Amino acid sequence: MLRLILTCVQVFTSFVIVGLVLLQRGKGAEAGAGFGAGASGTVFGARGATTALSRATAVFAAIFMINSLALAYLGTSSSRQQEVQKTILDEAATPPPKPVPATGSSAPASVPATPPPAAPAPTPTPAPAPMLPTWWNW
Repeated sequence: MLRLILTCVQVFTSFVIVGLVLLQRGKGAEAGAGFGAGASGTVFGARGATTALSRATAVFAAIFMINSLALAYLGTSSSRQQEVQKTILDEAATPPPKPVPATGSSAPASVPATPPPAAPAPTPTPAPAPMLPTWWNW
């Protein structure tokens, strides 16, 4: 439950940081102020928007970093607790149990005295001779 809450906080703060960074002006935005583009930035005052957005970005970045550390700690502590459980690879590495005889008797099945006849080995076919071009044989 705690991991779910921290994951939601992580996603929320990441979206807020992206939005705040996109709202801020770049360093080249002051060049347009000399040509009349500076009037649009007077909503927060001369320096108010830059300071407020920068501080909000710093606060959400700190929350994001602390939340990342908390999620990493929860991830490593839960993996230590789950070491006892077997994974699929562990189960695949263990041999399957011996089958129980279906006859109901506890005596082992009889082993044949002679091994079954082996199939004859196929004879290898010789490789074909390489085909040389006609101009090769002068």
